[in-house]
Amino acid sequence: MTATALSFLESLQTAARDAELAEAAFRREVATRVGVLERDRAFAYRRLNLMKTIAETVGQAEEEQPAVAGALATLRSRLGWENDSEARAAVLERFAAVAQAMFVSLGRDEDQSKMDVAAALTEFETWYAQAHAAPFWTLFENYMPETPRTDF
Repeated sequence: MTATALSFLESLQTAARDAELAEAAFRREVATRVGVLERDRAFAYRRLNLMKTIAETVGQAEEEQPAVAGALATLRSRLGWENDSEARAAVLERFAAVAQAMFVSLGRDEDQSKMDVAAALTEFETWYAQAHAAPFWTLFENYMPETPRTDF
């Protein structure tokens, strides 16, 4: 083969490698973006489902204190928190503001309906993320280890 032919083939090989690298980089970017979108979707549904349950619980109460207590009991139940800890107490204390906002927003008084539940929830989520270096909604990811099947 001539030097020109070898140079031409090397340029094709370089172009093929560059295309392969570009494809691999794009696939990594897509996988990363899909992962972010999956997480955002999961968190959005967790947020929706929890807040629907909280709204139902709070809506059944006539007074604020039982409404907040019911909301916190609901949160504990959803997270599977049977025992207390300092970290859990802090979460419940902060989440109480969200429950209070929900109770006030469901009230019949027009002045009370100005309470912004979304802002209270956002403030709680921001606090949690800063305090724990992870989103609050990851607490709902319950790892279930595989259990061996045994035949009797």
